[in-house]
Amino acid sequence: MQITKSILKKVYAPRAKWCKKGDFGKVLVIGGSKFYSGSPSFNALAAYRAGADLVTIAGPACIADPVRSYAPDIIFFPCETNFLSINCVDMLADMAENSDALVIGCGLTRGDELREVVREVIKHTDKPCVIDADAIHAVAERKTKLRENCILTPHAKEFFVLTGENPTDNTASRAKLVKKAAQKYNCTVLLKGHDDVISDGQQVAINSTGSPYMTKGGLGDTLAGICGALLCRTDSFTAACASAYINGAAGALAAKKYGEGTMASDLIKEIPVVLINK
Repeated sequence: MQITKSILKKVYAPRAKWCKKGDFGKVLVIGGSKFYSGSPSFNALAAYRAGADLVTIAGPACIADPVRSYAPDIIFFPCETNFLSINCVDMLADMAENSDALVIGCGLTRGDELREVVREVIKHTDKPCVIDADAIHAVAERKTKLRENCILTPHAKEFFVLTGENPTDNTASRAKLVKKAAQKYNCTVLLKGHDDVISDGQQVAINSTGSPYMTKGGLGDTLAGICGALLCRTDSFTAACASAYINGAAGALAAKKYGEGTMASDLIKEIPVVLINK
């Protein structure tokens, strides 16, 4: 299945006149550390631009000021000081219950305790969840079986960590590997690349939007944030397919303007353009 613009109409139905705040999703982003404040912020801003109503970041207190400086729209809930700890799990699980979808992993880093935090949060909620970046390593370490409403979003190196398989540049070969990985982890897998390959273990879809200029840090974080927003509206496979299309299309628009200088913050500005032109 080749993903086309038509998938957007499947996800974005016309809004009722009397809709209200919260109808289109509350997303919880769990991420960040003293080293990384941008990653969870890109998650949050991309989720907002993709249509989520409320986005909250739960992260270490040391990044509260930089995150809040990026946009006043972001709600920030501080936990611990420099890194999340196992002491945060109960609070994070409670916050997850008041959310419609989670995005976990971006900027967390990969300490032993942090990997355990990821696994415990996933275990203690049944909400749809996007698992990206450092959280992928936590899942891979124990080969954690996930739920059908979860999305793993690895790049090629993270895919190797998950499966022990090195994906080549051949799209047909990637499709077989991704389908197998989705069956193994019981969830949707979105392997990022020149062609994104998405599978829920049964269906396989290919997304070809994007640009060779989408190599900067943060462009995977924007994808994860869009996935989080769309998980509030639809199933994991459809959310992953539509998110790959949106992220790639927005990145291509940004690349036309900025070329080698394209950054994640440029892509986020183009998400509404993609959606308006659906």
